[in-house]
Amino acid sequence: MNCITLLSDFGSKDATVATAKGVLMQYTAGIDIVDITHEISPFQVKEAGYILATTYKNFPLKTCHVVLLDIFSELTPKLILCEYEGHYFLVPDNGILQIITDTLPSATWLCREFSKTAKFTDWLNVAGSILSGLINSTPESLSLPKYELEPLPLPKNDIKDATIVYCDVLYIDRYGNVVINMTRSKFDSLSNGRAGRIEFKQVDEVAKISDNYNDVRDGDKLCRFNSSGYLEICINNGSASDLFGLRLGSKNNNIKIVFQ
Repeated sequence: MNCITLLSDFGSKDATVATAKGVLMQYTAGIDIVDITHEISPFQVKEAGYILATTYKNFPLKTCHVVLLDIFSELTPKLILCEYEGHYFLVPDNGILQIITDTLPSATWLCREFSKTAKFTDWLNVAGSILSGLINSTPESLSLPKYELEPLPLPKNDIKDATIVYCDVLYIDRYGNVVINMTRSKFDSLSNGRAGRIEFKQVDEVAKISDNYNDVRDGDKLCRFNSSGYLEICINNGSASDLFGLRLGSKNNNIKIVFQ
């Protein structure tokens, strides 16, 4: 293991992040711990999955990415380890791995099931023990039982038919650009050469995909694929989230792509 990253919704107001680092450092002396972000919107697993999916490949192979988000949300909380594309992921079983990998990775192991009375430090100590084992070894050598992930309850894109695809908001950046769960590769496979029109809030639409912001005038709306390959709803020099009222986790975004 070359490096450890941390991702959470803890923010920076209290000492929770410092507590996590303090416990993990007791098991991983000499290994760098890098903060991806601790400003994930509270309990937003989709947002965390998007951030890590667009980040992890920039780190060295054999980096272990530790997700401290919603770790006790399940009836039986679990800590799982996954190896994917040369990286390790140490995460709760709350669906975030399926979002990060866009699949059901098979190289997955169960580290521990926790009781209802378990504490945050209990989770951290188990995670620290796993990280310690990964410093000079591989997941296969840790003698952990294999674990089979469940598919997410709902598909990431609810495909009504060959023409209409419903989408969700994954992330809203500081500029108000709204990232949705449609990648360029999926868009191309679904379009079959047809043009795609993006509709949202039942009253607004963008008729085509732009390459750059300067394809439209200041203040005009556009859709583009960002540097991570995800489709964004944007305003040139403005906030699409504010102007259109698009919100993370809202059931009223009504975003769909219509292929013609």
